[in-house]
Amino acid sequence: MKSIEQRFRGLSEALQLAWYQGAGWLPLLYPLSWLVSWLARYRFWRFQQRRLVSSVPVLVVGNITVGGTGKTPLVTALCEYFRGRGKRVVVISRGYGARPPVYPWSVEPDQSALQAGDEPLLIRRSAGVPVVIDPRRRRALDYAISQYSPDIVISDDGLQHFALPRTTEIVVLDADRGIGNGRCLPAGPLRESATRLDHVDYVVMNGRPDVRWPQASVMVLQALDPVNMRTGESMPMEDFAARHPLVHAFAGIGNPQRFFSTLSAWDIRVTGHPMPDHHVFSAEDFSGLQRHTIVMTEKDAVKCAGFASDNLWYLPVAAKLPNVFLDDLYNRLMRSPR
Repeated sequence: MKSIEQRFRGLSEALQLAWYQGAGWLPLLYPLSWLVSWLARYRFWRFQQRRLVSSVPVLVVGNITVGGTGKTPLVTALCEYFRGRGKRVVVISRGYGARPPVYPWSVEPDQSALQAGDEPLLIRRSAGVPVVIDPRRRRALDYAISQYSPDIVISDDGLQHFALPRTTEIVVLDADRGIGNGRCLPAGPLRESATRLDHVDYVVMNGRPDVRWPQASVMVLQALDPVNMRTGESMPMEDFAARHPLVHAFAGIGNPQRFFSTLSAWDIRVTGHPMPDHHVFSAEDFSGLQRHTIVMTEKDAVKCAGFASDNLWYLPVAAKLPNVFLDDLYNRLMRSPR
């Protein structure tokens, strides 16, 4: 008998196939989709009427589609860029899946993903900046300002969280998926109407340019050397591919196929194991694979430290962005009224 998670995964996969490839039953969901679209437009209109301001620049990095688009590596890259310009940066996040004892909660590198959430913990370790989590992002913002006196606050997600003041908005789109069929939930992948893209400051395409958004900046995720999860050893990708031509790849992210394709590009034969986004991994997930090489994303790896073995590796990625985009974004934030 299938578990609840397996049934949910099957439903999620069926919906995504319908959103991006079409299905005859999808029009049955159109009335709900129209309602979601109307409510989203109304909430955005209300937000515009009483737009809030903050004492420091607030950059929201979000998306209008469900599922992963590459926000986390973008946030990390922006932190590194702003720090290179001598600015103090703090990241705030909802902390999806986190279970801290109190909110707001400051994430520290030695905490567990169960306590801090996988994405906040990854950002804290990779970017080396303070990270504050709280489902009430305005409270997280106030706490971040009072505790860390930042020059810039970056909100990881929160585009639709209109209680949060913001100076600048970035929407990240996956170049492979785009906006799917262009419809709102549940008949499509959109959290709000695609017209919302006309009101954000920047659109970033993850992967390659798209003629539908000619003004978008392109972000390329560059795979770094794989890292062994137990020893911390890194191995040049060319050597890894030569030594491990057959791997089992696990990805609990919004678009697992992108991860599998990255490995396949190195002539590695990949057996893919797509998992739900933010999947809580356990040793049982890798049962029977003790003699096989297992590779996962860095976001997934932070949840597996407690049972890492010699055959588990993760693949870090780094976001590459145009300097003209980064400089323009920095100048916009610095000259913003507050």
